[in-house]
Parts: sequence; structure tokens; C-alpha cells
Amino acid sequence: MTFYFYDLETSSASPRTGRIMQFAGQRTNELMEPIGDPDDIIVKLADDIIPEPDAVLVHGITPQKTLEEGINEAEFAEFFHEKVAQPATVFIGYNNIRFDDEFMRKLCYRTFYDPYQWHWKDGRSRWDLLDPIRMMRALRPYGLKWPMLEGRPSVKLELMAKENGIIHENAHDALSDVVALIELAKRFNDSQPRLFKFLLDNRDKRSVAKIAESGVPFVYTSGRLSYEHEKTSVAQTLFKHPRRDAAIIYDLRQAPERWLDKSVEELVKHWQPAYGEDIERLPVKVMQYNKSPAIAPTGVLDKDSRDRIGIDMEKVVKHQKVIAQNSFFIDKLKKVLDIVENEQQAKFDLGDESVDDQLYSGFWSTSDGSEMLKIRMSDVDEFSALQLKVNNKRLREMMPLYKARNFPDKLNSEEREAWEAHKIKALTGGGKNSRFAKFSERMHELGSKSSLGSNEEYLLTELQLYVESIMPEPEEDI
Repeated sequence: MTFYFYDLETSSASPRTGRIMQFAGQRTNELMEPIGDPDDIIVKLADDIIPEPDAVLVHGITPQKTLEEGINEAEFAEFFHEKVAQPATVFIGYNNIRFDDEFMRKLCYRTFYDPYQWHWKDGRSRWDLLDPIRMMRALRPYGLKWPMLEGRPSVKLELMAKENGIIHENAHDALSDVVALIELAKRFNDSQPRLFKFLLDNRDKRSVAKIAESGVPFVYTSGRLSYEHEKTSVAQTLFKHPRRDAAIIYDLRQAPERWLDKSVEELVKHWQPAYGEDIERLPVKVMQYNKSPAIAPTGVLDKDSRDRIGIDMEKVVKHQKVIAQNSFFIDKLKKVLDIVENEQQAKFDLGDESVDDQLYSGFWSTSDGSEMLKIRMSDVDEFSALQLKVNNKRLREMMPLYKARNFPDKLNSEEREAWEAHKIKALTGGGKNSRFAKFSERMHELGSKSSLGSNEEYLLTELQLYVESIMPEPEEDI
């Protein structure tokens, strides 16, 4: 087994509208000693993407830089699968499961690779160090110094590095972040080896399910929990998710009595209030097994850690008994889950118009995999003929986009015209809600600030010039 620490810099915070601009990684052994040289790759942006100004200001990578120094997505995907995704690799990042891994899946999808096999097949797996570090802070903080941000506990990588004297020369440069993360992981392992090993050994969905479905409470650390209690509580599985490898869990810190008599409709409102909505969140959430949640048996709670997270185990036991004696509450929550997920699916379906957004429309079959391999191995000049022979509709629709994004110089006049039509829809479709309209509005907001430094002004100027260069020409009236 080897570790592969990795990080991305992207054109947007959203995997749906954004693309990878920089990929960096370093393979290590289990002692976190480097194996070989690090990878540091710039990935070209295709010209149907408008980077978010705030993203460029954070990492400082302009679209022009990607075109001058980068390789296209197809080349990067081939490199990644041949050189990086080696058997028995554990991919490790910092918030990678919710962020970086999603961008990697999207890229694999667009380049005709299976979006999932890179992190599970042939002994490969993944681990996210963000919640384990939070759990260390909550339960076993000795060995590291812990920063505060605006009066709150924070485990941001740049702050952790600064507080602990870890070299981090350029925060939000992917390779610099990887180097800092490896050192942070080393110090975690050196300081609290038992906790580190337990969480590493129990990162996969089978181990998580075993703990979650044991019938007893467990310690749970998550960014969704209160910072006042170090993002950590004691939880109880209420029931197994009927359609996914996940558990519906209850935060046993919270007294359940006040929720028992609420109607299904009322509980729906409290399940996941909209941002800024003044509604208390129901202390229930979906815990997905394959997202490597940081959980542990309650035996890890010594007196110091109980005091640190402010947990009263007598109340935990009391709350557990109340839930056990009111099974009708669980029955109502099952109905709530169905309603909430049906509403979410309806919203997803409404916006799922482009083939780019159909990653989760179904897994690829074995025959689809064979067709994807054939597409990857084919000369793009032969795509027109090959496209007629491809059975899967999604794959057929993806082929012209793949060719235009990765090999624009190979487009004939008809294909170029179709690509321009695609760009018009992608960049200006939606009027005031289009990507270009939102970009222009944000650029205006940033440009009106007097606090911009010279480098920030340079980045925004470059970005403006780039976007002007890729915008489709308006159609002339005849």
C-alpha cells in the first residue's frame, strides 16, 4: 500500500461549472516518506468555461497560463490513469471527498474513463484527512497546536501550517498544499498513532457500516456539527438508508422530546433549512458510508475529551432510551426522508439538461466501458464514423464535446459551427442568470473595490481579456 496525497486548484467552487486548472500530488510510503518526484500539472481550460474571478484571485492561475503551460484534459486523464492510479493506492486529501474527488469524477466522465474505478478498483481507496484532524483536535489534541479564526476553532490547512511551523510557502498552490498536508499527517501520526491508525483502518464503507449498524452509539466528527463542541458529538443510527449505503443518524447531544410530536410536514421544514433561514435544524442527518466519515466507538471518550466537547454521557443514554421507546418517531422520519429526497431529485432533474451534467444518470455498463475504451483509442478524425456505431446515447453526445475541448484544431467547419452554438448556450444561455452575466456582475463588483493590489488587478485584467477572446460573436441580423 502507498499513499498518494493530492490537491487541485479549480476554475470554480462547483464541479458542475468548474474545471481543474492545476493538479499536484506526491506518492509516499506508509511512513509518509516520498516515493519519486511530485506531480505538478497545469490543465488547459476549454473555451466553453468562464473561470470565477474569486477562484482566480485565490490561486493566481490565469486561463492564459493553462493554455501556455498546460496539457488538455484527455492527456491529463491518460497520465492520471497510467501513472497515478496505481493498484493499492490510498488517495488522501483535505476535504477531497466533498471537493477534489468530485472534480476528478467529472473529468473522468468527460474523457471516457469510469468515474469511480480510480479510487476503489485493484485495492485502491481514498481517505479525507479533514474530519480526522477535527477529531484529533476534539479527542486527542496533544502534539499539535490549534489555531483560532475570528474566535472560533479552525483547522484550515494554511492556519494549521502556520501555527505548527510547517513550511507552506504558497497557500492555494496545489503542490505547496500537498507538501504541507503530508507534514501535517506525519505529525498527526507521530503524536496520536492509535487514533490515526484507527481512522485510517476504518475509512472504507464496510468498516464504517460495521460501526454505524452495531446498534450502539458512536463518536462522530463532522463539519456540520457545532464549532462550540469541536465539531464532535455522540450519534445513534436510527435506520439504514433504504436506497443507499448510508445511515440516518441522530445527534444524541440533543434532547429528542421536542421533536417527537411534530408532524411529518413540520419535520421536513426542519430537516435542512435553507441558508439564512431562521429555522432550527433537526439533529438528524444522512451519513454516507463511502465518504469516509470520522467515527469511533464511545470508548475513546476519556474525561478530558468529554469535558472538551461538552458531552454528558448520562444524557446521551437518556436520549437514546427516549428514541427507543418512541418508534413512531423513526417511522415519521422515514417518510420525511422520502419527501426530502424526492424534492431534491426533482430539482436535480429540472437542471439536468446537458450531457455534461448526466454523470449521476446511471453507472456505465460493461459494454459502455468497452465503447469508452474504443473511443479513447480512436483517432478523433474518425469520430464522425465511430459515433454512428456507438450504442450509448450519452457517449454519442459527449464525443463532439470531447473533440472540441481537447483537439479544437481538428474541427472541420461543420463541427466548429456546432461548437460555437454550444458555446453560445453554455456561456450566455439563461439571460441574467447566464455564466457570462454572473461573471460580468462579479467583475464589476470587484473592480469597484479600492483595496485591490497590483497583482489582483493584473489577474482580473488577464481574466477579462481571456473571456472577451472566447465569447462567441453575436449573430448578425439578415
